[in-house]
Amino acid sequence: MLKTGIYVDAENIKMCGGYGMRYDVLTDLANSGRSTLLRANCYLAEDRERTKKDQDYRQKVYSYHDKLRQCGFKIIKKYVRRFYDEDGNVNTKANADMDLAIDAILQARNLDRIIILTGDGDFIRLVIALQNMGCRVEIIGFHNVSTDLKIVADSFLSGFLIPGLLPIQNHQPHLAPSHEEQWQRGTVDNYNPDRGFGFFRYFYLEDKKLTNKTVFFHCSKATFDSDHVFLDPSKIFEFRILDNPANDNRSEACDIRLLKEN
Repeated sequence: MLKTGIYVDAENIKMCGGYGMRYDVLTDLANSGRSTLLRANCYLAEDRERTKKDQDYRQKVYSYHDKLRQCGFKIIKKYVRRFYDEDGNVNTKANADMDLAIDAILQARNLDRIIILTGDGDFIRLVIALQNMGCRVEIIGFHNVSTDLKIVADSFLSGFLIPGLLPIQNHQPHLAPSHEEQWQRGTVDNYNPDRGFGFFRYFYLEDKKLTNKTVFFHCSKATFDSDHVFLDPSKIFEFRILDNPANDNRSEACDIRLLKEN
């Protein structure tokens, strides 16, 4: 079994499209296949001054922390510090990068696989150091992920593509709840611009293992006009999978929409 550690740069994830991420799904992913979760650390900021003065904020923050602990995460807080410039403007800072890096280095001796949730290119040197210690290092991020960080990691996976990690918002309230559950996110695996059809590749969990499938789509099922985006393999799409009675009930993607970027 691969002993796995998860390190979440929570502030970066929150600011780059991962707000509302399901931490229980993350721990399930780390325990899938031949892996067992040994360490799970979440690094986040807390405004201590506001916590003391604002009861609603305090209750919301501590309730959130409790939920993370219930998912098996250790909370490492970085308290917000305020700095005043010569004009009296207030700047705040709460960077936990150093804490994450030191913990990962110290704990790597007992780990085989390390998953870091961040898009921050400042962690490139950390990734290399962990690899030199014999660990496999995987990066999960959402928007604004450093290209160099993706390249240096052993693997990169968009958090948008992990089933259930970030719930898909229903933009069509008239649909029944059963239809909401059929929404998927995926990338184009193959597209024929002359004929206007192709295949999406998407992930699903089978026996606690992340596996991928492909599904047919036609550009006429898109909710936008331009089809040139289907030629970009980096774009992420949201779609529903339904059986088409006009095509022998074969599954295909419909209500295709492009994932909005920050």
